Amino acid sequence: MTHSSDSAIPGDHAAPDSGRGIRSLVPARLDRLGWSPFHTRLVIALGVAWVLDGLEITIASNVTSILTQPDTLNLSSASVSFSVGTVYLLGEVAGALFFGWLSDKWGRRNLFMITLGVYLLGGALTACTAGHSQGWVIWLNATRFIAGMGIGGEYAAINSAIDELIPARYRGRVDIAINGTYWGGALIATIITLTVVNNLPSSYAWRVAFLSGPVLGFVILFVRKNLPESPRWLLMHGRVDEAEQAVTEIEHEVESSGRSLPPVDGSRAVQVAAADQIGFVTLARTLFSRYPGRSVLGASLMITQSFLYNAIFFTYALVLTKIYGVASGDTAYYFIFFALGNLIGPLTIGRLFDTVGRRKMISGTYFLSGFLLAVSAFLFNAGLLNAVTQTVCWCVIFFFASAGASAAYLTVSEIFPVEVRAKAIAVFFVIAQSFGAFGPWLYGQLIGDGHDHFKLFIGYLIGAAVMLIGAVVEVFLGVDAEGRSLEEISGPASDTSGPGGPRNKEPAGSR
Repeated sequence: MTHSSDSAIPGDHAAPDSGRGIRSLVPARLDRLGWSPFHTRLVIALGVAWVLDGLEITIASNVTSILTQPDTLNLSSASVSFSVGTVYLLGEVAGALFFGWLSDKWGRRNLFMITLGVYLLGGALTACTAGHSQGWVIWLNATRFIAGMGIGGEYAAINSAIDELIPARYRGRVDIAINGTYWGGALIATIITLTVVNNLPSSYAWRVAFLSGPVLGFVILFVRKNLPESPRWLLMHGRVDEAEQAVTEIEHEVESSGRSLPPVDGSRAVQVAAADQIGFVTLARTLFSRYPGRSVLGASLMITQSFLYNAIFFTYALVLTKIYGVASGDTAYYFIFFALGNLIGPLTIGRLFDTVGRRKMISGTYFLSGFLLAVSAFLFNAGLLNAVTQTVCWCVIFFFASAGASAAYLTVSEIFPVEVRAKAIAVFFVIAQSFGAFGPWLYGQLIGDGHDHFKLFIGYLIGAAVMLIGAVVEVFLGVDAEGRSLEEISGPASDTSGPGGPRNKEPAGSR
């Protein structure tokens, strides 16, 4: 990133500079905005992606037993688990990569409309599954894959758009709060299951369950259509006039809400050249040669939180039923409190990631969740916990872990250049999913028939150690991104500052 030495940029705030690219105040104009109804509408319209994923995964896991019944699809336990769980997660991986690539190519707005539409289609078609023949099983798998692709694509497109449109001083708390609403979706799904699905005939209760997410998504589709394209993305693709028009419309909406806009500091202009399309090979070179420390940081944070979450979340019912003897029909009541702990953490302490700072808060939340998990492991091994106190421990642990995990997504979405932001999010999402998938299998093996508690005790210590590793990596490689513009954290790869310029090496302030 280079800053203009002029006090202002003449004309429409963006100008070519002797063939070296475009000097623009578009990013600075976005970052100086105060909070307004526009930003609230943006958060509601885009933040629903995480709600939908939490709802979809939870509702699907809640109806697996229904789909094994003769009056529904009459599938085997293995078949239904594979269809509604594994295939969906594989779809998320494929969608994150494919739609992440398209988001950098076609734009954030185009993709967050397309990905939501893909999810709606997949969810609606899942509810239309009419039998258990081989053909209908293929249909079920295909529709679950489509729904997963839509949600996986949402992660890349949505996080990119939010980071590029939210002012720098609010970016951390907003991103963390939105990522944490996954648990709001899980909570909604649990309530729907207990109050609606469980009180309907099983022959169509599962259809109602699968349609709950698409119904919510369909309403949000109309809110999203009025959102603008990311001016930062437009600028990086040489569409200067459109970027200027988009940011001007946002400014007008902010002013119409009664907020006055401070003057723009001309020294904060950035100079960029229109970006060429960057493929995954170039992306790998960008990440691991230009930003090796940041790549290790992103991978470490994503892998550690994914391992812990998948290990505990996907086996919590097994622990309650096999270890503590809770009736399978009652586990949802315990999960309500587990979900609340996960939801409240990001919503209440998210602002501290902007004020106290990223490095201190991320390392602190990872350390506390790891330390508290280790403490609970010793209590568990000593036989001092029951179903209620174990759930209380999980609520406290994941109050901090949820905020830290949300910050991991924030980190990978703000520390790489705008041209590759969506693809970078997709890559680290896939890395996290790949390693995280190992957790449920391992902990399932450790739980076994529920009689050998020592194995699970070791498993909890492993989970604690994993989170402590994440904390250490953050301490040494963390990026102090709080309050800084995206261009200051990581200028565009198309920066035209020339050989030896600041973008030819990992930027200062990353360690």
